[in-house]
Amino acid sequence: MSPSPPRPTTGPRPRRRFPAGLATAVACALTTGTVLASAGPAAALTGTHGPGGHGSPATDSPAATAPRITDPRVQAELRDDEVAALGQEHAEEHARLRAAVRGVGDYPQTTRTNRFNALTESQATHNRAFAPGTFGKFDQYFPSPDFGDHIALLPTGKVLLFSFERIETNPEKEPAPTQTIGKENAGRAFLWDPAKGYGKDSFKQVNPPVVNMPDGLDQPRPAPFFCAGHSFLPNGMLGVFGGNLGGNGGTGAKLSLVFDPWTETWTRNPDMAVGRWYPSVVTGADGRQLIMSGQSELGYGTPTPVVERFPAKSFPVPLKKTDVPRDTPVERFKADAPFSFDYPHLFSLNDGNVYGFGRAAGEQWRFDPVAESRSDLTARPDGRKRNYGSAVPLPAGVNGPDSALILGGDRDNPSTLRFSNGNWTAEKPRAFGRTQDDTLLLPNGRLMTVNGAYDIRDYGNGPYNPNSDLKYRQVELRDDQGNWTLGPVQRLPRGYHSNAVVLPDGRVLVTGDELQQIANNPDIDGTVSGIPGTTGPTTMNGTIEIYEPAYLHQGDRPALANPPTTPVGYDKRFTVTSTTPGLAAKAVLLAPTTSTHSVNTSQRHIELRLTSRAGNRLEFQAPPDAKAAPPGWYLLYLLSDRGVPSVAQWIQLVPQS
Repeated sequence: MSPSPPRPTTGPRPRRRFPAGLATAVACALTTGTVLASAGPAAALTGTHGPGGHGSPATDSPAATAPRITDPRVQAELRDDEVAALGQEHAEEHARLRAAVRGVGDYPQTTRTNRFNALTESQATHNRAFAPGTFGKFDQYFPSPDFGDHIALLPTGKVLLFSFERIETNPEKEPAPTQTIGKENAGRAFLWDPAKGYGKDSFKQVNPPVVNMPDGLDQPRPAPFFCAGHSFLPNGMLGVFGGNLGGNGGTGAKLSLVFDPWTETWTRNPDMAVGRWYPSVVTGADGRQLIMSGQSELGYGTPTPVVERFPAKSFPVPLKKTDVPRDTPVERFKADAPFSFDYPHLFSLNDGNVYGFGRAAGEQWRFDPVAESRSDLTARPDGRKRNYGSAVPLPAGVNGPDSALILGGDRDNPSTLRFSNGNWTAEKPRAFGRTQDDTLLLPNGRLMTVNGAYDIRDYGNGPYNPNSDLKYRQVELRDDQGNWTLGPVQRLPRGYHSNAVVLPDGRVLVTGDELQQIANNPDIDGTVSGIPGTTGPTTMNGTIEIYEPAYLHQGDRPALANPPTTPVGYDKRFTVTSTTPGLAAKAVLLAPTTSTHSVNTSQRHIELRLTSRAGNRLEFQAPPDAKAAPPGWYLLYLLSDRGVPSVAQWIQLVPQS
């Protein structure tokens, strides 16, 4: 992320003169109460956080109340007379409105509209050549209140999206508050409920806790957890670690948070020992999370080798929905992880060890969670750095994954490499090299790559140029023999900060990449109200696309009902029912995805042993142990002999008491 301009010193601010048209637009916005796209956090717009607020007395003055904003563009628009008349926070709202209008003016709205129309037309034209029954199809495209830089499919069936309050509406500049210290550097989060469709009512705001970050400014705001790491706890809750403290190229925050999908609330736990910006998190066979890497609290260029574990071993692993980790610390893991680059790929494979695949070819390690040790693995044979590319633990039947496939991360290298039994082998390459891609395990065991770019913030035409080569919009599909085939294109190019998850109904949600969403959003300066959890209008900054894999166009789906309503123990048998038992050829468990920056440590595909059939009752046997499938919630699919999945049901795997 590019640094922001230097923070100006405080003091008297001259009045800014606007062109006539712009002044009229600002006046209309301020007099009618219409909130344009804000460059600051939603909390500041609503006046609910921090000292002062809409109720500040009129006697407040610039001399008595120093400005709490740190974005230079907003600070330049702050007026002393408005501070005196309205109070600090209300005056800041007006300043943000003026800055937002200026930001929109930096990138013409007509360009956004023209780009969006051109992308829509090219998608329709290109995709006519791809039969849905062979290649699948993109089916839905709809607005979202969040960029979706971080994503998690929750065991309630809802999708958690979270990112940051943008400071910029010009896609040729950095929209994230990486260099911003203070309340403009804030996080935000929303839930999307697929059962409610695609409108504003299908979203609910669930912002993180308000925190006072240790930046010396005393400016509470929703926790700036963007560019954190995350994975699931065994009770279905999401552990989120790290974030951005602001400044110095990207300074790591020590935040330790848990999102509870059952109550849709956040809990803050004691801080980690070190700051982490761009860490990776993985859940091991014991149900505890290992947290590795990330830029420290000293700023960019200081990746920490310290490994931490959550919860600390003196605290129980949360298994029940009511087991909310409160006042639960992390603890130091005995071995270090000296990754030179952030966001390594971490997987818990079926020997119970955690494998760390670093971006540098020589940084490949195995971590033993029991002995708390680290051992070397063979260096990746390509000898090249792979930046933000994807990786997947490959299906291996009923015993869980024993190997991983490393893809992407190198714009000039389409090769894919498989790590198995301590060795690397070359698999069939993809059509071209791409970074920022997301590769998903589908219910039928095949792979799908979506999203991608030439480099960070570069879509083939230079940094911060949103014009993208069409090839980066094209999905790539891997069959049972490992062959890759290019397929239809998505509406928007999506590279840096893009994400995708498999939904319970077998469709794929695609989102992320704030630059492309801003560049191609005809309504970037419009707002909506009525989203649950909000106290004011919310800008629909983001977009979501839905892809239907080919299996949804290849025949009838098996029906699945009556999954276990209590946790299932390892190696235990359980029954389900089906009104189409003849269609049910097998069953699989698919772990729900939580991902960011092409890192998805939670993916897993496990086949289940079918032990008996009796009418509409099917009996299956759970995975043999936690090494095959770490404890937690899984999507249970029935599959036809053609690989057509049912709509999934959720089951929870837990250790024996």
